[in-house]
Amino acid sequence: MIFMDDLKQQRTILFIFLSLAGVVGLLTGAVGGALSVLSLSDSAWLREKIKFESTTEQQIVNLMQEESATIDVVEHVTPAVVSIIVKKRLSDLPTATFPFLDDVSFFSSSKGSISESDPWVEIGGGTGFFITTDGLLVTNRHVVEDEKAQYTVMTNDGKEYVAEIVDLDPFYDIAVLKVLNQTFPTVVFGHADSIRIGQTVIAIGNTLSEYRNTVTKGVVSGINRRVSAYDFTRGGEIIEGAIQTDAAINPGNSGGPLINLKGEVIGMNTAISAEGEGVGFAIPIEEVKQVVISVERFGHIVRPWLGVRFVMVTETMAEEQHLPVDQGAWLVPDEKTSDPAVIPKSPADIAGLKSGDIILRVNEKELDEEYTLADAIRTLEAGDAVMITVQRGEEIFDVQVTLTEFIDEEQKL
Repeated sequence: MIFMDDLKQQRTILFIFLSLAGVVGLLTGAVGGALSVLSLSDSAWLREKIKFESTTEQQIVNLMQEESATIDVVEHVTPAVVSIIVKKRLSDLPTATFPFLDDVSFFSSSKGSISESDPWVEIGGGTGFFITTDGLLVTNRHVVEDEKAQYTVMTNDGKEYVAEIVDLDPFYDIAVLKVLNQTFPTVVFGHADSIRIGQTVIAIGNTLSEYRNTVTKGVVSGINRRVSAYDFTRGGEIIEGAIQTDAAINPGNSGGPLINLKGEVIGMNTAISAEGEGVGFAIPIEEVKQVVISVERFGHIVRPWLGVRFVMVTETMAEEQHLPVDQGAWLVPDEKTSDPAVIPKSPADIAGLKSGDIILRVNEKELDEEYTLADAIRTLEAGDAVMITVQRGEEIFDVQVTLTEFIDEEQKL
């Protein structure tokens, strides 16, 4: 009996021991599992933290690289950028600005005549940049088109030089000037087809005609814009293929370079929006290149001339005007001035084009809102024979037109 009791007691102890072992094992497993989960969770959090910190560090590196590139570009290009100072004789200024100009005695003295005491007065300014080492530079036409004004350029080192006007572009807001008998650093031209929306650009200019060599930075907001620009001195003008940017462009910046982070000039600053800040426009550098080539070849700016007024047809226009096609260049007279659609004795007139015709193609390339008639003509040269496909009513036919050189402002109709 005692033996049996001892055996039962031993079995009980063994059972309790095994039970305890199971509980301990279970607890150990649970704790281990919990620790494993905790460890995995910590690992995932750590990976995210490292990834975030790595991304942040890369962003900082990118910003520092862009900042460094901006500084390098500005330091490299600024020596080729000039402020253009516009001066006029005091007697040539409007009397509304200086009422005392009505008093002739104001200019005379006991020692000299009116002309001797008639000083030059700074009345405005703009920006330009050198394109050849021997002093050829470009700016906006509206900066230097006053025949009675004197134009001086101030370089980055504060030196001033008298500049002579070489020529004014009849179609684009571009002018070419020359500083004689000097050597200057020049800019490097970029390429229009390399411009991308969102890319960083830098504008350098004579802001408000007062703060010389001001640098602003932004991005390309749009390309191939068709901008209706207005200037009080010469009225309205259409800028084809303009580059839109939010880099600050102010009065006085006109004619300055728009530069990419490679230090290449991709445009010439020319217009700001009157409707809001952060909207500026630049003439694509391809137009400036053509002007430079023309001046170097002929000594002046040569532009091909067709001699028509037109609007580019859209689907809405075609529907409203009951046109037979929904694309092309529709030859129409100027509604405000009643000037004809086809200029008398122009290449278009000689070739037989008429008001109401729609030019569908130039040299077999179709015209549309993205590739306008102006785009097609500006790629050609005076003297080129051009094949033009025309729609007149229901008839479609080809006609050959020989472009001539644009001579004077009266032709640009």
